Amino acid sequence: MANQTAMDFVAGCEAIRHSLLHVPEDVVGLPWRAGGWTRKQVLGHMIDSAANNHQRFVRAALDGSYAGPFYAQEGWVAAHGYNEMPWAMLLAWWQTYHEILKSVVERIPVDKLNAECRVGDNEPVTLRFLIEDYIAHQQHHLKQILCPS
Repeated sequence: MANQTAMDFVAGCEAIRHSLLHVPEDVVGLPWRAGGWTRKQVLGHMIDSAANNHQRFVRAALDGSYAGPFYAQEGWVAAHGYNEMPWAMLLAWWQTYHEILKSVVERIPVDKLNAECRVGDNEPVTLRFLIEDYIAHQQHHLKQILCPS
């Protein structure tokens, strides 16, 4: 049986996916606020977050701890050129990455959820915290995407 952290992760991913599928394509190239990223860039950042957290989740679960760097969010978004990519491709990329993350999180043994994780020079947190914070981070950016122009 899946643990509560895994069940909450899966439910969070599904709710976000459902909302993303209903974003009108005519707004995705527009900034969510003046001077901000476009919705495509926000979704791209959410994909970058998935890529970075994928490493964190797997390494912490396998090694019993994780210590790794922050990532340069602005640089990652610029390097990928998300604003020039089709929205449908970004949605598919996000969905695929989250199917992988759901599979990983569902397979993390409960005792590994207390693995110590240190990102950059932040104070250590548990793997459980990273997983829960990841969904909160995705939800935060979903609100930006859904924000009226």
